[in-house]
Amino acid sequence: MKSKVKQYALDALFAVTAGLIVSVAYYFFQNSNGFAPGGVGGLATITYYLLDYKVSWALLMLAFNIPIFLLVAIFVNRKLGFFLILYMCVQSFGTELFEYIGVKPYCQENNGEDFEIVFACIATGVISGLGFSLMLKRFGASGGTYAISALIKKWKPATNIAYVSFLMDSSVVAIAFFVYGMKITPVICTLLNLFIANVVVDYGLSGMRSGYKFEIITDTPEELSAELMRELGHGVTEIRVQGMYSHTDKYMLVCIIRKKMMGKMMKIIKKYPGTFADFSKVNEVFGRFKK
Repeated sequence: MKSKVKQYALDALFAVTAGLIVSVAYYFFQNSNGFAPGGVGGLATITYYLLDYKVSWALLMLAFNIPIFLLVAIFVNRKLGFFLILYMCVQSFGTELFEYIGVKPYCQENNGEDFEIVFACIATGVISGLGFSLMLKRFGASGGTYAISALIKKWKPATNIAYVSFLMDSSVVAIAFFVYGMKITPVICTLLNLFIANVVVDYGLSGMRSGYKFEIITDTPEELSAELMRELGHGVTEIRVQGMYSHTDKYMLVCIIRKKMMGKMMKIIKKYPGTFADFSKVNEVFGRFKK
């Protein structure tokens, strides 16, 4: 029981933290600069603009997203639906809190620079991407688009979810062109925001624990592996192999390292004649791996 309560408390902490991070991106950089994010949140932001900012953005976000999250709770996963609702409430009312406190957003009106919108869309992508990655890593969903994808996957498992997400985000970009006075700048900012947010999400999901796997064919496995373990501090796995050209027995050493160790690894390998190596990127490293 204690373990379950601790798990739910940690889930709630992730949802609240992610919601606050995204609310910072939306309040300070997006809502006051005339461009929209992708997905369901983008539709809410466009509606907010069409209503001339007279209706609360927070209420519009809830109105667009909560029904979808309720469907997720009913048809997909109750726990997921609950924490998505918590995340959206924190995200939406976080912007209301910043406005109530009286903190000024980052926009041309407050700063007087024409290029503020470019910096604003970059900041929105980076900060919101961080919040999205927290939700995706913990729950596998971060908003209305992902929730709709989960519902579609539930009812039609064969559907290409990536294609569905792309269509939803693309539709928001197309609508933004007509809503924001047929100007190209809001469209470019929306695209840039989407791109940066996706890059940050990808890095947040895989880049934090990424590494490089080296496969080294050598005639001197003992000496080479000893130096690798001594200099790099990582374990080495030895596999017996046979060269099909010469039909001679050789050894393959497998070693996973961090990016910062690449130069040192290369120098060590070059010291051993008759050694051949290749490497590939590893997105996730589990188990007893020294950081």
